Amino acid sequence: MDISKYQHYLDVKDHSISKEEFRLLRDESIDLVFTYPQPTDEKLASYYESEDYISHTDGKRSLFEKAYQFVKNIALKKKLTLINEFQQSKGQLLDIGTGTGDFLSQAKQNGWQIIGVEPNEKAKNIALTKGVTYIDKTSELEDHSVDVVTMWHVLEHVPDVNSQIKELKRLLKPNGTIVIAVPNFNSYDAKHYGKFWAAYDVPRHLWHFSRLSIEKLFEREKLQLVATLPMIFDSYYVSLLSEKYKNGRMNYFSAMWIGLKSNMKARKSKEYSSHIYVIKNKTE
Repeated sequence: MDISKYQHYLDVKDHSISKEEFRLLRDESIDLVFTYPQPTDEKLASYYESEDYISHTDGKRSLFEKAYQFVKNIALKKKLTLINEFQQSKGQLLDIGTGTGDFLSQAKQNGWQIIGVEPNEKAKNIALTKGVTYIDKTSELEDHSVDVVTMWHVLEHVPDVNSQIKELKRLLKPNGTIVIAVPNFNSYDAKHYGKFWAAYDVPRHLWHFSRLSIEKLFEREKLQLVATLPMIFDSYYVSLLSEKYKNGRMNYFSAMWIGLKSNMKARKSKEYSSHIYVIKNKTE
């Protein structure tokens, strides 16, 4: 890769596992930031091998984990409400990066036919106990066979974002819906914490999105962004972790204040800590 055409954006440390430092480069043409160098597929798995990688567990060992699980349960209901609003006929729902399976379990109870994809065996084994059905790869599915595809904080992890979006286009029925949730590096909490912002999460997060970059990337495949919605709780969760990375401890008061301030500023700027993007075929 010729990195000379990209802007040096920031140097960020992997605070949670390896302690290695990575560079963030910015493609100004679409306001997309990416992690450099990108680890090989073989090495990338090692950056997820930690008991502290919370999305791969149902852990409630600490106050932080208990709060995470509590908020997750609230968010699950909101996710289903959102999907039912934009896709009113319940059919096949594919969730890529299923984690421990709570979302698909709830969707199944709500009347959806569910399929999950999850590379982490530990998380997958937890999800299997919840009645989640798996495939190994989305390539096993036929063209235009899925009504809804969801990726909840997953697109930032994929090695090739353009290939992934092409695959989403292939899978989607003509009247189907794609729902993507990703962090927003243009948020107030991201600017406040800088290199300590926990949602950079290098090198597990290979891509760092803005509202513009999501719109432009999906537009290339004739997929249209039809709604952008805030994830209000993310600013608090991310700020708690960012406080830990910056100061060596979770300063709850400071984190709550920055999280609140980020949400307040975003009411005007529309730059929340994370966004949910709802995407449809342009050809509808």
